[in-house]
Amino acid sequence: MTPIKIGTRGSRLALWQAYYVENILQKGGLSTEIVLIETKGDQILDRSLSKIGSKGVFTQELEDQLRDGRIDIAVHSAKDLQSELDDDLSIIAFTERERVNDVLVSRNTSLSLRSGDSFTVGTSSTRRVALLKHFYPHIRTVDMRGNLQTRLRKLDEGQCDAILLAFAGVHRMEYDELIAEHLSLDEFTPAVGQGSVAIECSQTLDPAKRDKIRSLLNHADTETCLLAERAFLRRLQGGCSVPVFGLATLQTDSLVMTGGVVSLDGKTLLKQTINGSHSQPETIGTQLAESLLTQDAADILAQIKQNQ
Repeated sequence: MTPIKIGTRGSRLALWQAYYVENILQKGGLSTEIVLIETKGDQILDRSLSKIGSKGVFTQELEDQLRDGRIDIAVHSAKDLQSELDDDLSIIAFTERERVNDVLVSRNTSLSLRSGDSFTVGTSSTRRVALLKHFYPHIRTVDMRGNLQTRLRKLDEGQCDAILLAFAGVHRMEYDELIAEHLSLDEFTPAVGQGSVAIECSQTLDPAKRDKIRSLLNHADTETCLLAERAFLRRLQGGCSVPVFGLATLQTDSLVMTGGVVSLDGKTLLKQTINGSHSQPETIGTQLAESLLTQDAADILAQIKQNQ
């Protein structure tokens, strides 16, 4: 079997994910090659994600190389991968999920959102901004794009007092000592897919390669949860610039999914939890989205898209 060409973005976190995948594949007896690819989201750092369009902002260039065969698989943070893929592409694996919480990161680890103190938080996530406005309106926010190291530099330059990030990335980059606060899942329900790495390929990939890669990398329980979450996001037609959140977990013989949407000003938050058979994750995700749409979610999403 020829070497597996692994496409990845070039940030330290993206490379961590690619080397993590590479190590598993090599332990499984496959030879590999890392291919660095720059995306639009890496190139344009002076505008928010909502201004440059969320669809494919971190994935398009990798998908182009999947199609023309320059790479065999693309490695993504699952939360960055759009909920609807073109018919010629598919996700063949989700790696075992890391802890899913958001965390507050600062050089001043005594900071806390719950303290009542007013300070400035940097984030590029519309979900995090909207949830801050809803639960902690005394907190100021500033848009902050770039990889983790870039954001820490901006923090040190005084552009903000703290940064809101996913625990998974902070932990993988070994910055745990900068975590000032682990945010609760009740308030800061994460973005769909947060904490897992998704493996994407072209439908033309050799079936033997595909099956071997999937057998080595896919974590079945994580896949079940993310299928539900991605179906939920797909039905709501949300993207990484829309403040939609969703988290599915397996409990005994059932799958429990919590999801919702929050208005950009934080004033309206819709949230619901449902459960069902773990054998029908996409049905559960879709049902949850449908339930929210019968409330005011459709109006909130329409208003958000109009503003953006």
